[in-house]
Amino acid sequence: MAHELYTRTNQKIYFAGLALENWRRAEEKGALNAPGLIQAEREASLFHLYGALLGLCHEIAGYYRLLGANAPRAELLLSRSQNSSPSPELAELIELAEHSETWLARLLQAHMALFEPPRAPVKAKTDPAMPLIEAVSVGEEAPVLTHAEVESWRQNMKALALRFRESLTEW
Repeated sequence: MAHELYTRTNQKIYFAGLALENWRRAEEKGALNAPGLIQAEREASLFHLYGALLGLCHEIAGYYRLLGANAPRAELLLSRSQNSSPSPELAELIELAEHSETWLARLLQAHMALFEPPRAPVKAKTDPAMPLIEAVSVGEEAPVLTHAEVESWRQNMKALALRFRESLTEW
């Protein structure tokens, strides 16, 4: 049983839940190192949710014995060019991934953003008539992702996995 494809998906969904719980606790405590803890748990939850997506893709591809069923990245299985005639479940995932306003597309974008180098904020050209001393904020800007949004992605992933498994079960 430990070598079944679904076990990896379940494990990753569970790990994402643990990271989200730690994220919530870090926000509540408001400790001195809370911003670092929050960022670490945000990244951990994204990492595990992406792993759950990859695991779900492996489950589907393994069930249908699709080519590339052992792909190392979910994007390889969620590409229309790679899957000219995908299964209904994979077609639904591809559809979700292609529309930028969906939770799955936002998850993929957030996961890809983890691997981009930090960039300095773009500053507009200043008017020479403006004073040389300006007020700046030393606080970090608000995170793009909220705890509630990432938790909803986890719940959506969990519901999707359960629904797909019902249709993949042979009677």
